[in-house]
Amino acid sequence: MPIHSQDHQTRAAHTAHSDNERADRNFDAIADHFENKVYGGLKGAIRLAVLRRDIFDYVDAQQNTLGRPLRILDVGAGLAQIAIELAAKGHRVVVNDISANMLAKAQNNAAAIPNAPDNITWHVCPYQALTEKLGAVAGTFDLILCHALLEWLAEPQAVMDFFDRQLRADGALSLCFYNPASFDYRNLMMGNFNVLDNKNFAADNKKSLTPNHPVAYSEVQTWIAKHHYQVKKSSGLRVFSDYVTQKRGGNEHPKEVIRMELRYSEQEPYKWMGRYLHLLLLRG
Repeated sequence: MPIHSQDHQTRAAHTAHSDNERADRNFDAIADHFENKVYGGLKGAIRLAVLRRDIFDYVDAQQNTLGRPLRILDVGAGLAQIAIELAAKGHRVVVNDISANMLAKAQNNAAAIPNAPDNITWHVCPYQALTEKLGAVAGTFDLILCHALLEWLAEPQAVMDFFDRQLRADGALSLCFYNPASFDYRNLMMGNFNVLDNKNFAADNKKSLTPNHPVAYSEVQTWIAKHHYQVKKSSGLRVFSDYVTQKRGGNEHPKEVIRMELRYSEQEPYKWMGRYLHLLLLRG
């Protein structure tokens, strides 16, 4: 299916920003850099391995319970790998991102996977404009995927209201977000004490993929409670491999690194040191 884009004025209003104004981040200008940096190596492989494990078992169980494919929404999807794989399994998927370039890459990837393209609808727009585009489909989703979006939003808490409107009463939310505690811990290990004394996530480099405004897990917990979600599963993504400052030992064997990341991503206390945290939340 073709990508459904928004008009130029609406898009410009959501992507324009100044030094004194926060705005939702758009990766249009660095889509190639994003793809290579995030998914071009072991880091991306670990992320996808943990997310697949956490999400696919739940989806399979729900399909058996409901007796039908799931209706799934991927918000701020980027390259949409998980959503594309779910579409290939027969689920009906809506994929959204503010970046046309990112979704063009995702659409190219989906085209190479049997059955996936027929089960995906694509929307290029800020998530705030998505409800109107969804029309009759709005509010009927069994599962929403929101991966690495919170930390790039000007008002991250507001997206919880959007989830409430789009999810079925017994739906689930897969929420993955950058863990600012990992920033502290990594800089402690590297001796970058000046960075911690003058903590500022803002980066002058426009190609930086370290979020400028990460949200602490404790804050996300308050949102979860306020919106009446229950944590079904919690995992850490990259709980140890990011902290190895040199390529040595186990990190020279990617398959073993992934195996250990999967093991410790579920265990206390290691999962809370993940570079990203993943929560599978049930509504109600």
